Amino acid sequence: MPPKALRSALLCGFLLTSHLAAQQRPNFVLIFADDLGYSDLSSYGATRHKTPHLDRMASEGVRLTDFYVPTPFCGPSRGTLMTGRYPFRTGLAWNPAPDAGVNTIGLPPSEVTIAEALRPLGYATAAIGKWHMGHVERYLPRKQGFDEYYGILYSNDMRPVQLVENETVVRYPVLQSELTRDYTRRALDFIDRHVDRPFFLYLPHAMPHKPLAASEDFYTPDTPDDLYSDVVRELDWSVGQILTKLQESGLDENTFVFFTSDNGATFGGNNKPMRAMKASSFDGGVRVPAIARWPGRIPPGQVSDAVAASIDVFPTIVQAAGAALPDDRVIDGRDLLPLLEGRVAESPHEAVFAMAGGRLRMIRSGRWKLHVRPPTPGFRCLADAGGWKDNRGPDGITIIAQFEQANPTQCPGVNTGPAPKAMMLFDMSADPSEQRDVASEHPEVAERLKAIFDRIDAEAPGEFPVPPRSDRILWLQGGQLRYDEEISPLPFE
Repeated sequence: MPPKALRSALLCGFLLTSHLAAQQRPNFVLIFADDLGYSDLSSYGATRHKTPHLDRMASEGVRLTDFYVPTPFCGPSRGTLMTGRYPFRTGLAWNPAPDAGVNTIGLPPSEVTIAEALRPLGYATAAIGKWHMGHVERYLPRKQGFDEYYGILYSNDMRPVQLVENETVVRYPVLQSELTRDYTRRALDFIDRHVDRPFFLYLPHAMPHKPLAASEDFYTPDTPDDLYSDVVRELDWSVGQILTKLQESGLDENTFVFFTSDNGATFGGNNKPMRAMKASSFDGGVRVPAIARWPGRIPPGQVSDAVAASIDVFPTIVQAAGAALPDDRVIDGRDLLPLLEGRVAESPHEAVFAMAGGRLRMIRSGRWKLHVRPPTPGFRCLADAGGWKDNRGPDGITIIAQFEQANPTQCPGVNTGPAPKAMMLFDMSADPSEQRDVASEHPEVAERLKAIFDRIDAEAPGEFPVPPRSDRILWLQGGQLRYDEEISPLPFE
């Protein structure tokens, strides 16, 4: 064979082999709820509603009972999920908020996301839903490794509420009651378009973040006090649609599906038996449900109480795909597949940590949790809401059930216990509600955890101040993405 023909044959063989290898790589679906409480799923103890599809997902995989997020807020939690790094490393420690003029913060372009790690392996990547890792141009999803994006760039109570496709506003105002269905349809279409190519689908839902909104198929006007349940049932339906699509497409056994929440619930949800709620470093703010499913890889019917965290999602997915972890930065997460597959029972972590209020605050190690700095209490519950009104109302189209929104009388977590102070120690196996401070009974445990905490705290750049606010909070106009002023990055970048 002539040399040129030989080279061509070898090249064709190489490309064919590469194509076959790419087809055999696993797919990944990462579903992220917004403000979903620890006990909002029936497999975690919910009684007000049923979540049969997520229950099925748990029965066919593994349900994690001691799973933590690194902060009780939306944006920083998402940054950690995407990078496997604590917020003090990425610099995304507060929420971007366009209507409050908080425009300078986001996930720095120097960070490596799951999407950026997978694309060199031939993966198609999509983010569908709430982004909240920066809404100015340099932070947008397609700058962070995603081929396509569709959703709201921040929380659904921030203005303007506008649906963005890639970098173009495609709908304003937005009918929020259709968001869960809309995102689900987009996700199913993405799977249909990539049955012959490995894919990473990131599906961060808007719900059950306020304002709550369910479609007419799930909204129950005859029971006006259960709007939160209506919303959760529709999220459960969405998960069922994804699982059915994977089965019908023949992708089920080659797809890892992971479901969790960005932080604990706020008013109307259920964090019990955990104490407090979103915005708190008590477990009601930072301990969330987490379910993993991968037929053929993850044995069914498992329940694990090993301490794990959202920092682990990045290394688990990246290494399962066959990619190497970045070696030029600290990756705080660990590969969870040995735990999920039942090969080990122990946590891969000596300890996990959480921030709140711009500082590292707590450490969880085995059965013990130490609040080195005073825990943040979270939003305040009220015995009587009186004339309370949420100042952040929906933008644009009036939502279904606008007068049925949850209020501060609907406290999601345990609302008792010792007052927050530094160096509170709790035995989470015996006292998941953090009601009895045992620091004086176990000073050696408190001292050991404090030493571990101090090592990690020394790597943090101190306290992250509340980010600066622009005097021009209306620079982002409803119905268009316009950057009318130069917005300088924070010094952390």
